[in-house]
Amino acid sequence: MVGNPQSKVRATPSKGHSKPKPKEKLFHPQSRKAAQLERAHLRQHKLTSAKSKRGKVQNERNDRFVFFHHALTSDVPSLTLPEIHDIIKDVWLHRHDVAIAEEAATRRKGEPRSSKEDKLLAAKEADKEEYRTGLEIPDLTDPTTVELFRKWEDGDPNYLPLLRMIRVSSADHEKFVITRRGRREEELEAKAAKEAKAVSKAAAKDPNVMAID
Repeated sequence: MVGNPQSKVRATPSKGHSKPKPKEKLFHPQSRKAAQLERAHLRQHKLTSAKSKRGKVQNERNDRFVFFHHALTSDVPSLTLPEIHDIIKDVWLHRHDVAIAEEAATRRKGEPRSSKEDKLLAAKEADKEEYRTGLEIPDLTDPTTVELFRKWEDGDPNYLPLLRMIRVSSADHEKFVITRRGRREEELEAKAAKEAKAVSKAAAKDPNVMAID
């Protein structure tokens, strides 16, 4: 199933006598928001690594969702698809850059890279490849999913099945693929179907009861 949400048009402030301070691009690699996301992600990564007993793949997936949880600002009901791609391109793919630069700075000229630097570079390339082939994240274009995602606490993986998941790719910025409907969404649909069936059954017995589609 493919979605193609439209980008929101944002109004620009009118020019006055004195020029207002330019608004900082929210997800520019050097922006304050980007720095906050990076610090939050590193902090959560350390906590997860220290106390989690889950496997490596599960940890990496959980860290990804923690990152996007911090990427949500409190004043928006959802994100547009272009905004999601901006977060991925400008922040997610660059989150190891500081650590890579620090490792490179400790090397003397002609010395080989450290194993830590090699791992960081490999992780960055793996992220790029995953984004190219399809990166799975919560559907942040859907207000209902965003509302549920905001309630996620302590990185609990057992909460994630409630959320609708999508796959986005650098190969196509115009579309996404729904990879899993959220359990909450399925529960609401099942409830609505049950109610509709009950009304239809009642209508069959009593012509005065109006059936619903």
